[in-house]
Amino acid sequence: MTVDSDMGAGNVEPSAETGSVAFEEDSVVEPCVGMEFESEDAAKEFYDEYARRVGFIMRIDQCRRSEVDKRILSRRLSCNKQGFYVKIRDQFGPVRKPRPSTRQGCKAMMLVKLNKSGKWAVTRFVKDHTHPLVVSSRPSRSSMDSKDRRIQELTMELEHQDQLCELYRGQLITFLKNVEEQTEVLSTKIEVAVNSVRKVESEGQKHSRHR
Repeated sequence: MTVDSDMGAGNVEPSAETGSVAFEEDSVVEPCVGMEFESEDAAKEFYDEYARRVGFIMRIDQCRRSEVDKRILSRRLSCNKQGFYVKIRDQFGPVRKPRPSTRQGCKAMMLVKLNKSGKWAVTRFVKDHTHPLVVSSRPSRSSMDSKDRRIQELTMELEHQDQLCELYRGQLITFLKNVEEQTEVLSTKIEVAVNSVRKVESEGQKHSRHR
């Protein structure tokens, strides 16, 4: 099954000749494993339209790139309530004002991969959400111009990178704390050893005087 990128333009029935699928006015085409798209953007537009009609917001999530030419080989499209924000005590720099989190650990997602034929195929789809779905009247991705789509993508990517930075920062703080604790333990052991040596030397000197 191949999905047209123009699916949001009108009421289109599945076609036996072209194998294309489009959204009808009052129906929702659900992603399924094996569904193919002509491009990554077509997959994004499909899932965004699906999200809009079902009642959630799509997040353009992680991707995997080729080690040879750095082109994108797979892309995960998620619900914007995916994951959790990592709350970390700010120990360096000014205290950051806490912001409300929209994350609720939602697992809903669609994973698409570039196959050998040059098309993008759905290899995994998780339907269920961990939160209520609310259908809104926001514009679909296909109705946005390229500039607005790029802004949306960059905004989501920045949010994802911010989450990773917070996670790495927390790991670094934990590592530094462990180093500090180990340094204190080592200092204590060294102090005990030095005191033991001094005690032995002192006792040796006393024995020498008695002789």
